[in-house]
Order: sequence, then structure tokens, then C-alpha cells
Amino acid sequence: MRDEKGFDLWSNEYNESVRKSLHSYPFDGYNDVLDVVYRMVTVKKKKRILDVGMGTGVLTQRFYQDSAEIYGIDFSEKMLEQARENMPDAVLVKWDFSLGLPSEFKDKRFDAIVSTYALHHLNDGKKIDLIAELKQSLAPHGMLLIGDVAFETGEAREKCREEYSEVWDSDEFYMTADTLLYQLKEKGISARYRQISSCAGILEI
Repeated sequence: MRDEKGFDLWSNEYNESVRKSLHSYPFDGYNDVLDVVYRMVTVKKKKRILDVGMGTGVLTQRFYQDSAEIYGIDFSEKMLEQARENMPDAVLVKWDFSLGLPSEFKDKRFDAIVSTYALHHLNDGKKIDLIAELKQSLAPHGMLLIGDVAFETGEAREKCREEYSEVWDSDEFYMTADTLLYQLKEKGISARYRQISSCAGILEI
């Protein structure tokens, strides 16, 4: 798993790295995930949207262009600098989301909270804790959408790991829907999961 310095160094090549592996692990279905998340969030003028682990803001820029009120967090200042160039009016904060939300956002409520290709840095326990906190930050009728490297079952994840053993990142914690949905239910959180590609899916809360 990259640390803050690693992501800063990677920021200039991030979008190109994604493009080169759009049809294989880990980014098979990447564009589809972003497209589906974008369509699921029906943007109205001044809708307030938070992007958690936003990176360079590839998805968030689309909401910004729709006149949404954008908030975002990422622990890479270099990636946030790129995002600010395209979204000068957005409120973007350098922050490690494994610690929850920054104090600047604690009292705000969001019409939509999105996170794409970020939460795989957290183990299942921390994912659940963050999801529970984010859910509390939703406005009435708001939605939380998490798109990431993900699988319907542990068996499917293991099959992908075997196929891509030479490049598999064993430091990441990829979602499996069967486990995560059960854990969320135990916490009283209702969720739905949709598989998008061989190694990507979307969790809706």
C-alpha cells in the first residue's frame, strides 16, 4: 500500500496508470464504475456532494461541472493540487480518511457521499466504522456510494488473485459483498451491492 509520499509521487502518472490497465486487474471496469456512480447521483443545482479519497478528482469534476457544491478529502496534497486546478470553488481538505471525517466537515450534511477506488486501503473493520460515520453525515434521502475493486464472494476474489498473482497487491483489503453486507447488517445498516466487472463493484447505502 502506498503511503502519502508514494501517492504524491504517483499523482502525475495516476490517470495514465489507470488507462493502461482498464481491461485487467485492478482497473477492469474503472470507467464503468465511475459512470454508474455518476448516473446514480442525480445532480441538481447546488446539490452538496462529498468525495472521500478523491485523488485527482476524475469523478468529482463531472459533478462540479453540473454546478454541484463539492467537498473532498484525500491524503495526497499533490493529487489535491491537480483537483483544485479543475475545481477552484470546491472545498478540498488534505486528510487521512482512516481517521474518519475532518473537523471541517463534521457538522455538514451531504446529499451524496461518494468514494471510488479508495476504501480498499482500510480493513473490513475500519471500512464498517467509516461507512457508519459517513451514513450519519447524509442529508435526508441522501445516498452513500462506494465503488472499488470488489468481489461478490471470497472465492471470486481468490480466483482473481490466482489469475493476477504476479501483480496482485496483497497489502490492500478488497471488498467481498457476502462478508461486508453481513457485517453492515449486524450494525443495522442496510446496503445493496452490484458487481460491475470481473474485479469491481458498487456498494449503495
